[in-house]
Amino acid sequence: MCKRAFEAGWAGASFKTVCSFTQHEASPRFSSVRKHANSFFGFKNIEQLSNHTVDEDMEIFRRLRKEFPTKLIIASIMGGNEKEWGELAARCEEAGASIIECNFSCPNMEDADLGITIGQSEELVERFMRATKKGTSLPVLAKLTPNITDMVPIAIAAKRGGADGIAAINTINSITGVNIDSFVAKPVVQGKTIVGGYSGAAVKPIALRFISDLCRCDELKNLHISGMGGIETWKDALEFILLGAGSVQITTAVMQYGYRIIDDLIEGMSEYMKYKNISSLQDIVGSATSSVVDHKSIQRDFVVLPVFDKELCNGCGRCYISCMDGGHQAIEFDPDTRFPKLLGDKCVGCHLCRMVCVPGAIGRAKKIIRRKQ
Repeated sequence: MCKRAFEAGWAGASFKTVCSFTQHEASPRFSSVRKHANSFFGFKNIEQLSNHTVDEDMEIFRRLRKEFPTKLIIASIMGGNEKEWGELAARCEEAGASIIECNFSCPNMEDADLGITIGQSEELVERFMRATKKGTSLPVLAKLTPNITDMVPIAIAAKRGGADGIAAINTINSITGVNIDSFVAKPVVQGKTIVGGYSGAAVKPIALRFISDLCRCDELKNLHISGMGGIETWKDALEFILLGAGSVQITTAVMQYGYRIIDDLIEGMSEYMKYKNISSLQDIVGSATSSVVDHKSIQRDFVVLPVFDKELCNGCGRCYISCMDGGHQAIEFDPDTRFPKLLGDKCVGCHLCRMVCVPGAIGRAKKIIRRKQ
């Protein structure tokens, strides 16, 4: 799989987490939340780590390094104790890995001092990161969990332990649905299930929030951030970069569409850079970071009214229904002309109407200053 990815044009691969303990996988182990076209936008897995032995994984690393000397091999590892973290890191470096990624966040490994349990403890993250750094001279990333209120203190703990960067986010604890015939949550494994990791396009807003939190923290300014979570297109990847990610990783989209998406990612990003006259992506890493402010700092003294385009409007009435039943009753709808009319004295500028407009027939007016009450 790595070989085919490299041949397709991917810059590197983050390998399935290497560990020395035996894995016992369930079947089936995937479920999803689907769109109307039946493709999934939310994906759940209850999968664990690499089912190869450490020796088998190291042999794969050696073969990949020999055949693809310029590609990045990110060795994701998980140890059962400090000694194992250091030993696995050393073995991966010897076998040809480029970067070590400490899996402090697997939601399907919740035993003491494993997976998600580590990523929720500053003490464990710092301790196991320090042990890993002792075993290797390679750069080391801490892959962190979003199943926590604030990722920043955990990332700072990783830095204290010697981390060279942060990888975020791992999957989100989830239940994707319930079989309404059997009354069992999904995926159904012999009549039972477990909480598992949620990924895919649906988690991108959550991932971007954590990337923004990390990149706006002064104590983490010198750490590389590798962003992931819901990236499918070049625009998705660009949003992570603009919020501060120096690299991006993609998994669920590959599982759904295949390695071929790298062509669209590269082509789209290249065309964007030409259009914006950007010579290097490094020049725009973090360019949107300062646009995210605290709640007290956002401007709240004006209203931006929506504007209706008669040429684009198809008269469906969705804007009227949404505003009437879920908004501020600021739109009239003439059933004869089938065209919406804004009631400016009632509109608060929430733009719910724009969100539901299918043909994109609602734009933005100039700023309207809100009068003091």
